[in-house]
Amino acid sequence: MESEKKYMSYALAEAVAAAGRGEVPVGAVLVDTTTGDIIAASGNDVISASDPTGHAEMRVLRQAARQLGAPRLVDCDLYVTLEPCPMCAGALSLARVRRIYFGAYDPKGGGVEHGPRVFSHPTCHHRPEVYGGIDEDACGQILRDFFQARRGMETDA
Repeated sequence: MESEKKYMSYALAEAVAAAGRGEVPVGAVLVDTTTGDIIAASGNDVISASDPTGHAEMRVLRQAARQLGAPRLVDCDLYVTLEPCPMCAGALSLARVRRIYFGAYDPKGGGVEHGPRVFSHPTCHHRPEVYGGIDEDACGQILRDFFQARRGMETDA
């Protein structure tokens, strides 16, 4: 559990950086399980990059695949501050990520434990191990603070 919190702290730092750019504060890191090294790290970059697929998970998958020169990331674990959405869950399955550790659950937009539960479908060819609730309070708080501040800005306008 100690290593999960350590890696999640790096994902949280990416979420904080994303919030600083005005992005929804979600951060992710991809870890090479053979070495314990972080091979990719990112926060959401949907707005800045004008990229609807610019979710933190998608960004780290792209970075890692380029760095490793391989589309399959079988010896990698993902740490992400929010339950992956259906798009990201599908990409994580295609990339053959070994394990997914996420912080906050997402009853509205999640695709792993909520919503379509992508990995439970018979057409899903790879089902990573999934562990939710890692440092859930901190991961959820950064999102609550971000959206509360945005709601406050809307009422001030």
